[in-house]
Amino acid sequence: MANKAKASHILVKTEQEAKEILAKIQKGESFEKLAQEKSLCPSRKRGGSLGEFGRGQMVREFEQAVFNAKKGSLVICHTQFGWHVIRVEDIWG
Repeated sequence: MANKAKASHILVKTEQEAKEILAKIQKGESFEKLAQEKSLCPSRKRGGSLGEFGRGQMVREFEQAVFNAKKGSLVICHTQFGWHVIRVEDIWG
């Protein structure tokens, strides 16, 4: 079981916004640029990068979405903060 991850995200208010952003990324638009333009999280200044984190450092729904995904995948999840478009950059440990 992996214990560490590196991920970026774009935080928005609605599921519809998250789906629209995911579609744009899948069509080739820049994740970082969309994060800077659309994300409600302060991480937008870093293109959405959250850096490295371990289990227990993020809210449960976010952590589950990341650690249940594969390296390189894009996933959407909902937390008390809103809707997240997550890019899983690496998982290890």
